[in-house]
Amino acid sequence: MIIVTGAAGFIGSNLVGKLNAEGHASLIVVDKFGQPEKNRNLQNKIIRERVDRDGFFDWLKIHYREVEFVFHLGARTDTTEFNKSVFDRLNLGYTKAVWNACSAYGIPLAYASSAATYGLGEHGYEDDHEIVNRLRPLNPYGESKNDFDRWALQQKAVPPFWTGVKFFNVYGPNEYHKGRMASVIFHAYNQIKQSGKMRLFRSHNPAFKDGEQKRDFIYVKDVTDVLYFLYTSRPASGLYNLGTGKARTFIDLTKATFRAMNLKPVIEFIDTPADIRDKYQYFTEATMEKLRQNGYQRSFHTLEKGVEEYVKQYLSMQGYY
Repeated sequence: MIIVTGAAGFIGSNLVGKLNAEGHASLIVVDKFGQPEKNRNLQNKIIRERVDRDGFFDWLKIHYREVEFVFHLGARTDTTEFNKSVFDRLNLGYTKAVWNACSAYGIPLAYASSAATYGLGEHGYEDDHEIVNRLRPLNPYGESKNDFDRWALQQKAVPPFWTGVKFFNVYGPNEYHKGRMASVIFHAYNQIKQSGKMRLFRSHNPAFKDGEQKRDFIYVKDVTDVLYFLYTSRPASGLYNLGTGKARTFIDLTKATFRAMNLKPVIEFIDTPADIRDKYQYFTEATMEKLRQNGYQRSFHTLEKGVEEYVKQYLSMQGYY
C-alpha cells in the first residue's frame, strides 16, 4: 500500500492520479474529508481506503506492515495566516509524528517542504543542508517548513529513505479550492474571462519593474513525475528542490495565459496588499543540480506549454479547476 496524506488537496490529488496511471490501485488517502469542494478532486480515482487525518496514526499502528511508502503532502499552506499555533500543530507537530512513525516502522517517506523556506534568497536557492540553519523565511508558513527541515536533519532515528521536497510555485488542475492561495495562472484565467484584463501586483522594490517580479513556476504534472521518481528510484536521502530551474516574470505568465485564451493582453497594476507587502518574494529560482545528479533526467514543461495545457484542457473545460 502507498499512503498519500493531503490526498484531496492540489498536489496530493494529482499524485493519486499519477499513481493510478502507473498502475497503483492500493492507495490509502488521508485528509480531512469534510470539504465537498475538495473531495471532488478524488472523483474517478482508484483508492483502497480513506482515512481521516485525526485517525491516521491509529490506523497505521494496525496496518504498517502492509505500507510500502508514505507521501506526506498534508499541511496548512496559507502564507497569509499568522497564527503560529496552527502551523505548529498541523505542519510541525503532525509531520514530526509522521516521521517518527515511519522511522519506527521502517517506512520510506517523502514529505512536502517549500521554497518559502528561502525567504528573500539571501543565501541563494540551493537545496544544501548546510544553509538550512541560516535561512530566514518571511512568514509563519515558511518558518514551519524550515523548522521541520532543521529538525529532520538533526534526527538519528530516520526512515530507511527520506526526502523533503521543496516545492516552488506549482500550478495546474485541482487547485480551485485554494482561494487566494491558488496559482496566478488560475486567477489570471478567471479575471480575464470575467473582465478581459489581468491585474498584477505593482513592484514596491526599486530593483524590479512592475510585473517583472520573477518566480520559478512549475506545472503540477512535472511535480508528480518527480515524486514518482523519488518513490521508484530512492536516491540519496535529503532535501531536494522542485522547480524548473528557470525563473519567469509575472508578465510572461500573464501573456502566456492570454495567448492560451486567444486574446490580446490587457494588463493593469495594483498595489501589493499591505498585509503581505513586506513579506513578498520578488525572485525565486530553484537550483536543480542535486536532483539531476541523483538521476532525474526528464525535462520540464516550459511556462508557455504548461499554461497552454492547463488553460485549454482544464480551465476552459471545467470552471472549477
